[in-house]
Amino acid sequence: MKKMKLFLFMALITVLILQACSTASNNSTEGSKEGSKSVGGELVVLRAADATSLDPHFITDIPSANIIHGKVYETLVAFDRDRKIVPLLAKEWEQKDEVTWTFTLNEGIKFHDGADFNAEAVKATFDRILDPATGSPQRDKLSMISEVVVDDEYVVTLKLKEPYAPLLSILASQEGSMMSPKAIDEAADELATHPVGTGPFVFETWKSGQEITLISNKDYWGTVPKVDKVTFKVVPEDSTRLAMIESGEAHIAEQVPVTEIDRIENSSTMNLFRAEGLAVEFIGFNVKDTLLSDVKVRQAISYAVDREAIISGIYDNVGTLANSAMSPKIIGYSSETKPYDYDVVKAKELLKEAGVQEGTKVKLLTSDRKERINMAEVIQSQLKGIGLDVDIQVMEYGAFISEITKEQHQIFISGWGNATGDADYNQYNLFHTASMGPPGNHFYYSNPEVDKLIEQGRSEANQEARNEIYKKAMQIELDEAVYIPVRNYEHLAVYSNAVKGFWLDASNYTMISGVEIVE
Repeated sequence: MKKMKLFLFMALITVLILQACSTASNNSTEGSKEGSKSVGGELVVLRAADATSLDPHFITDIPSANIIHGKVYETLVAFDRDRKIVPLLAKEWEQKDEVTWTFTLNEGIKFHDGADFNAEAVKATFDRILDPATGSPQRDKLSMISEVVVDDEYVVTLKLKEPYAPLLSILASQEGSMMSPKAIDEAADELATHPVGTGPFVFETWKSGQEITLISNKDYWGTVPKVDKVTFKVVPEDSTRLAMIESGEAHIAEQVPVTEIDRIENSSTMNLFRAEGLAVEFIGFNVKDTLLSDVKVRQAISYAVDREAIISGIYDNVGTLANSAMSPKIIGYSSETKPYDYDVVKAKELLKEAGVQEGTKVKLLTSDRKERINMAEVIQSQLKGIGLDVDIQVMEYGAFISEITKEQHQIFISGWGNATGDADYNQYNLFHTASMGPPGNHFYYSNPEVDKLIEQGRSEANQEARNEIYKKAMQIELDEAVYIPVRNYEHLAVYSNAVKGFWLDASNYTMISGVEIVE
């Protein structure tokens, strides 16, 4: 009996020791998820459309920037998860006066082609974007920089033409991406298809219309990614993207139809990530078009669109009703700006005053995103109610971007994803005369008073004064019916159970540097 009790006691002790070892192992597995472990491997991210370029000095849309920003390319400073400016390639900075900013750089960092990251590389980057011969549509966004001075190997000073309040926010955006001086000198023309940065991922291949692949930078100066490879696959069909996540064929899908939210939330294999965004969706007018150059016509259309019906009927109340082209999360936003109310009677009166005949045809351009096609059909129906015959034109996203930079469109459905969180990025790019065309002013709108206000907002250091300046500019834009604000974005993404550490930021960038695949 004594031997039997001793045997049972020893057996119990053995079991307890084994359980303790097992528990310790699970808890010490970094990023583990209830006993799962990180497996490296390939992260597959699904996208509705291909990138338009991989050169940050020529990218004008966030879906393209999303491939490289914070992944292949890095910036002097960055936004953290709370949208605060933090050090990145620059370890510290000092504003010496209103127009002088000095940055001290981290040492020992290499670009993917072996070139050194130093003050000369910073100067080469800014010199390229500011050189008129480069032809960058981003040039005006950094035009406040008058000189880049190399103070030491790892100290660089930016001298401005005038005070520029949101300097750090623009340097943290993709326009501030630091580029290899070797690549600029030897293969600048190839940067559109072969980016070379300092980031945690190295560009590998781009099969146009199919996929873009990045591989982990094993020599990365920071924390090396936990996945070996990232493949961004182009899958235009919403249902196919979702099915690929559900089946485990892919890990993340960046664009989620609002009609599928319930399905995702009730799934045992998929997860939904929601993030309040910096972007606003709007209906824009080409104000140089013969018909739409008449402000009364634009005002009539603005009165005829029931924006609340679009948000509830098309978006199932994902996002909120916009009152300007600026979302509530943007520095400089005003809740007091007022767009046109829904008023069909007033709309008909204005069209009559403008001499527009019933049955007049107008073209409405949209990308091939499902919700936007549905929105176009609703707008078509609403404008028919005031006597306009709307012809809907649907284009693949890249073709859509190309079309609205040619000045031949009439009405279009679009959005502006503010990458910096500051009003200047919104106002200067969308409404300043200098931004007509590729930089973002696809309305082809020009108003000297608005230009002056936007320029004042850039140089004003007092934030309350800036807010008043932007409120005035935004109300003029609304009064002149340059666009119809529709929806403040809520960004959605779907990811599989095998993914840990993924999130979307407010600009709708897919944050994958800390992602791991677990089993």
